Amino acid sequence: MINGAMNLSEKVEPLPEEFDPKEIVSPVALELSGVLKECADKSREIVLGRNVHTMCYTINEPEADDDITGEREAYMASVLARYRKSLVERTKHHLGYPYNLDFDYGALSQLQHFSINNLGDPFIESNYGVHSRQFEVGVLDWFARLWELDKNEYWGYITNCGTEGNLHGILVGREVFPDGILYASRESHYSVFKAARMYRMEFVKVATLVSGEIDCADFERKLLLNKQKPAIVNVNIGTTVKGAVDDLDMVIETLEKSGFRDQFYIHCDGALFGLMMPFVKRAPKVTFKKPIDSVSVSGHKFVGCPMPCGVQITRLKNINVLSNNVEYLASRDATIMGSRNGHAPIFLWYTLNRKGYRGFQKEVQKCLRNAHYLKDRLVEAGISAMLNELSSTVVLERPKDEEFVRRWQLACEGNIAHVVVMPNVTIEKIDYFLAELIKSRLIWYGDGESKPPCIAGDIGEENCCCSRHNT
Repeated sequence: MINGAMNLSEKVEPLPEEFDPKEIVSPVALELSGVLKECADKSREIVLGRNVHTMCYTINEPEADDDITGEREAYMASVLARYRKSLVERTKHHLGYPYNLDFDYGALSQLQHFSINNLGDPFIESNYGVHSRQFEVGVLDWFARLWELDKNEYWGYITNCGTEGNLHGILVGREVFPDGILYASRESHYSVFKAARMYRMEFVKVATLVSGEIDCADFERKLLLNKQKPAIVNVNIGTTVKGAVDDLDMVIETLEKSGFRDQFYIHCDGALFGLMMPFVKRAPKVTFKKPIDSVSVSGHKFVGCPMPCGVQITRLKNINVLSNNVEYLASRDATIMGSRNGHAPIFLWYTLNRKGYRGFQKEVQKCLRNAHYLKDRLVEAGISAMLNELSSTVVLERPKDEEFVRRWQLACEGNIAHVVVMPNVTIEKIDYFLAELIKSRLIWYGDGESKPPCIAGDIGEENCCCSRHNT
């Protein structure tokens, strides 16, 4: 560990020089019966419920009287060893999704033999005794302090993912205002639109600026069309594709100016940047001292938890609309899920204790610094790129070759892709990526006939380096 940051290379064995990543990226064809051979079809057509079946490991059932386990154990060990190597390779080329892969939780391996389940309300111990509520509440207290909400005024829990945090926050809003209309910008996470469908809520999609931030002028126009109904508003603390941060103060001002005083509920989706924003100078503050009602963040993103999880905090006065007694648990419940991963709070507790506010501040500064480095290098190379001021998500032109996109696991939308600079994305990794991208572009566009796409409509003319705007 260096300066409080974990080094992934310290905990994985170096690959042998003769190791071929292509051998691992797709499942290895094994001679044992029951293992599906690698599919020859390399196409990427998405067929619901079918794609993974072309490359999965099937279950090879043991015989009823099979007492000889040595060969079977060796087979399973070989599959897992090869899978681990594929994870090392895929981690090496991971850039497009907002997951911090720089962590080491070896000290927690002693807990993997326990079925830790946090049923029901985190603040009420149920009859099931193998839980981690003492860790969960400690983590929740930490986040409540971060967002300036007193212990006696908040309620929350550790969710199974960021989507669950959004589903819960919007559900509380719907229960507080049953006839409320859900407003969210068109660049909000897909889970917000999923919530509207699940809860059969009336939903209004708001336009965005080129940065990806909510357009408050359009927001005001749409509010005024529905003044008779309360507003349930999703505010993005970092959009999925562009990392744009909605102006919370302007959203609140727009609501009050439009006559919605005390008739609105604000949920802040801070999946990635919710934990980064408090450590960014000039960033608008996300705090319950403002009239917001809930905030959610993901634990497997900037924090670096090895399994999907998240934190959802809301005002205690709001939660009674969801809370129900569950005699079976000897507890109350106001969560989305029944069983909840009891290991996740321990991982979060462990990281928060190791890093704390100062540790996260250093990592945020590193991410922003490296994001600016990447953006500047892209522009120097004549590649269209944009970086929002408060973000570590660098938007760039979509690479022409889909094989390149898959190799670097880039998230794409239309003609743009993005790189999310997390603590594990070093300058060396950025240089490695840039060298491959620049070399590949010479092949894609070197003939003078093919040209990079114009993405001025996505990132603004000032950030577009196409032949039309690079003058």
